[in-house]
Amino acid sequence: MIIRPVFAVIERDLVKLFRQKGRLLSALVRPLIWLLVIGAGFDALIENKSTGYRSFLIPGVLGMSILFGALLGALSTVYEKESGIMKLMIIAPFEHFWIVFAKMVAASISACIQVLLLLIVLILMGDIDKNINWLLLLVSIVLLSITCSGIGMLVASFSKTLDNFAAIMNFVIFPVFFLSGSLYPVNNLPGILGFIARLNPYTYGVDLLKHSVNVPLGGNADFSIIMNASIMVSFTFVAFILSSWRFSRDDAHHVWFPAPKKK
Repeated sequence: MIIRPVFAVIERDLVKLFRQKGRLLSALVRPLIWLLVIGAGFDALIENKSTGYRSFLIPGVLGMSILFGALLGALSTVYEKESGIMKLMIIAPFEHFWIVFAKMVAASISACIQVLLLLIVLILMGDIDKNINWLLLLVSIVLLSITCSGIGMLVASFSKTLDNFAAIMNFVIFPVFFLSGSLYPVNNLPGILGFIARLNPYTYGVDLLKHSVNVPLGGNADFSIIMNASIMVSFTFVAFILSSWRFSRDDAHHVWFPAPKKK
């Protein structure tokens, strides 16, 4: 049955996650630095203290934890290309899209675990109000984790080495984060920046988090819940198809199965 090999791939990635204590710690430290430093800095510039910038930033730091967690989860795919582990998966008697599926599930679960740890810390710090929409928050976390795992698998499927992955990540992760609604409302972005932000699938995940965290407390969101969910699901499906197509191409496997030298 296909369930056993898929579960084995997912289990392996999750075991690796819990063995890397530094990775879990960085998943907490990075968003908290943004919240405490950037949030406090901008709060000092805002005259209206009724709705501080730090409160607005909560969905953004939750989204940051998910984004970095999912993309770093996809990093294992590139590592397995270089180490040769991926050879065993490719010669296994099942379709290559199951590899992509298992890797995306593992990256999504990894992102969910990391953001839930951050959520616990934020609750203890008093930054999460008990009157937020908890059900929608859970749905938002799951949907955004899956979407970000799709972004990560797209990058990983076109990366042949870890160096190549790192280089591409620098051109992906920061534009994806900064050109979204994480730090400011999308509707306030001018011209081309606003257009790019609306093309960014991560934008809609952060906006869905705003619906669950900020809107119940009197805050605002840029788009509707239906629009956010529809775009995220559509993007994830397209990302899965493209990643599976890339894994099925012959030249995508040259890094694992070098062509024999002609005599």
